[in-house]
Amino acid sequence: MKKETIFSKDPQSNSLTVVRAFDAPLDSVWQAWTDSEILDKWWAPKPYRAETKTMDFREGGLWFYSMVGPKGDRLWCRVDYKTIEPNKSITNTNMLCNEKGNKSPNFPIMNWRNEFNQSSGGTTVRIEITFEKEADMDIVIKMGFQEGFTAGLSNLDHYLSMNSEPARS
Repeated sequence: MKKETIFSKDPQSNSLTVVRAFDAPLDSVWQAWTDSEILDKWWAPKPYRAETKTMDFREGGLWFYSMVGPKGDRLWCRVDYKTIEPNKSITNTNMLCNEKGNKSPNFPIMNWRNEFNQSSGGTTVRIEITFEKEADMDIVIKMGFQEGFTAGLSNLDHYLSMNSEPARS
């Protein structure tokens, strides 16, 4: 069954909420968000691919990666982990940066809170992304974030369908 990615925008709180259900157990979904080798397999929308330079998944750690285009062009990104509750939630800041990991002055910081919830039918991931101001949120939306992230989550759904046991009812 095709899963839908649900996006909602709240200009009052400068936030985007993304919800996606997966037909996979919580531990498989959690691992797909926290293991760089697995992230590299699904994170980027095709024809791009993600390539991790370094990952230190812990509070105070970071994930430093690039989105590699079909012609070898790279868009560098950095995720700074703030809080981690295993199999429950992750908070982080997400930003574009240069190849040395220094924040891009032309791109807003996105503050993420990912919540993972298991149910009888699988696992639901709820992501709330907040911005300093509405204009920052609009920049990210105009860059194609919704389409790109939806494609990435579809990649994750495919990865999970090939690499995990089905969720138990």
